[in-house]
Amino acid sequence: MNGATGKKDPAGSVRRILVLWLPFLGLIVDLAIYGFVWINCYYEPKIRYNLKFYFKGHVVILVIYLVLLIFFMQTYGGFKVGYLKPLDVILSQVFSLAAVNAITYLQLSLMAVSLVRVRFILLMMLIQCAVSVVWIFFCDDMYKRTFPPKKVLLIHGDRSVERILHKFESRPERFDIRKCIGISEGLDTVMEELDKGYEAAALWDLPTAERNRLIKYCYGKGIRMYTMPKIPDVLLSGSSSLHLFDTPIYMTREYPLTFLQRLAKRAIDVTCALILLIIASPVMLITALAVHLYDKGPVFYKQVRCTIGQKEFEIIKFRSMRTDAEKDGIARLSSVGDDRITPVGRFIRKVRIDELPQLINILAGDMSFVGPRPERPEIIEQYVKTMPEFVFRMKVKAGLAGYAQVYGKYNTTPYDKLKLDLSYIQNYSVWLDLKLMLLTLKILFQPESTEGVSEGSITAQEYEQDEK
Repeated sequence: MNGATGKKDPAGSVRRILVLWLPFLGLIVDLAIYGFVWINCYYEPKIRYNLKFYFKGHVVILVIYLVLLIFFMQTYGGFKVGYLKPLDVILSQVFSLAAVNAITYLQLSLMAVSLVRVRFILLMMLIQCAVSVVWIFFCDDMYKRTFPPKKVLLIHGDRSVERILHKFESRPERFDIRKCIGISEGLDTVMEELDKGYEAAALWDLPTAERNRLIKYCYGKGIRMYTMPKIPDVLLSGSSSLHLFDTPIYMTREYPLTFLQRLAKRAIDVTCALILLIIASPVMLITALAVHLYDKGPVFYKQVRCTIGQKEFEIIKFRSMRTDAEKDGIARLSSVGDDRITPVGRFIRKVRIDELPQLINILAGDMSFVGPRPERPEIIEQYVKTMPEFVFRMKVKAGLAGYAQVYGKYNTTPYDKLKLDLSYIQNYSVWLDLKLMLLTLKILFQPESTEGVSEGSITAQEYEQDEK
């Protein structure tokens, strides 16, 4: 589409389609590398693995690899070139390749009825990762050339736009905030400004009535919208669509999870917790020794937290702070450079080992693998004073990991965490749980997700008062 005349640009459309398909070409290259390794390193009779396939057998082997690769790439965001930063896409693809190649190694070993040589898989992994890095930077460059940043008009309410501007400015390759205009200048003025050639509008902290009119106006004009949802928007996002004769209606359930969903969730929790406890037991033993030997203090740290229905329970963690961290009895979040955290504690926090004892909480039924992180009663009381909706997140069991941990950071504001948690609750599915469990592995390698709150950061007060 030509921006000045509104006419279609066939050549431009073809170029855009080709660029969008570039990440999938990288997938074919990864498949070709595996095909070469499969034929030359594992199938050939000289390797003596006693594997005999006709042509269709080879096709099945390659199709299985391709399906697994697509599944993990889709789960981890390995196809989101241009949408995510290049390093994020690289990390996603590396995780995807590692998962697929690990499964493939087990598959080959089962077919050979013995452990096959792992060095071929490892060498293949290195080559695939190197190709992915080069290919992603190439695709990202092509994407930026083909899809320049959109010219955006930021329309805001009474609150400061500094924080949201900072977030948009962190992605200059996607967003070009040309102007900020307050709704206080009047809807007519804002609509006139929108007609001056903006490609998108960002609607930030607007009263509901004015926001709804702008949404309909932008939709009618074909202007892309980036809307920051309010709590009611999030609650409606998981509604079931029904029809009352000829009237469409949305239904939100009184219980977010159905009986079958709760049953399946509990079965997954118990099974995975038992398996992980067995696998992680050596790591937990070493961690326990390290924590105790550092200062001769207790290994575990128990603290009262709240789960479903604000029921209180004692969460179990490996102790990461000094024994006198809260000697004054006042609950406080950890901060950037917090001197209460021991050197051992800093390491186990960074790699999330301190969370492993919570597998016991999961088996006891106080927690789930995935769900809103449990908060302390006194902190909940503080949040509820300015954010009454904070109690909504306790409609399900607290979790070891959750939406807010995967898509946010430790120092994401409570209001934004609440919206993320409610998005999880309202859109729950067993597949979503499994996906978040896989994504949790990825964030272990993203240290910014464990940062403490900065000095002077707003916590409970970071709340959009305007929910009209």
